[in-house]
Amino acid sequence: MRNDTPESDSDSLPGISEEQRRRMLFKKILRTKRRKEREAAGEIKDLNITAMMDMMTIILVFLLKSYSATSVNMASSGDVAPPISTTRLAPRDTVAVTVTRCSPRLGETAKPCRAGQGTVLVGDKIVLAYDDDHISAQYKGGDENGVMVQPLFDALKKEVDRQKYIAQYNAA
Repeated sequence: MRNDTPESDSDSLPGISEEQRRRMLFKKILRTKRRKEREAAGEIKDLNITAMMDMMTIILVFLLKSYSATSVNMASSGDVAPPISTTRLAPRDTVAVTVTRCSPRLGETAKPCRAGQGTVLVGDKIVLAYDDDHISAQYKGGDENGVMVQPLFDALKKEVDRQKYIAQYNAA
């Protein structure tokens, strides 16, 4: 005897024979199986290129913002090695004063020097040369025991004046 009231089972529909119900169930299982096979094979139905471009743009902006374009330039000779630093802070631009112990003199090229013969540089310009690990009295205003090295003072003063001139037009 057939009951015309709706049953709780969702697979059984009124007016459909048992054979039709089995065929519908078979087709449903077959569709599910094919869909799972396509997904397992890596078939991509659609590709949203807009979302991918948005993601790449965000990554590009992040990398550009985090990339530091400033660098520290240091004039160095063969006998000067900069110290190793572990800080993550960016160094400020300053005037570099370099004292070398063994470097070529003004106008000399690649000539070997003896120990104790060096130069004092401000930035990358040679200010004075010295011998025997000693700056002579002529650079100290005639006083052998003086601490004021006049060519170094003049070069630093010139550099400060240059920095002030630049700061007038560019506050950064």
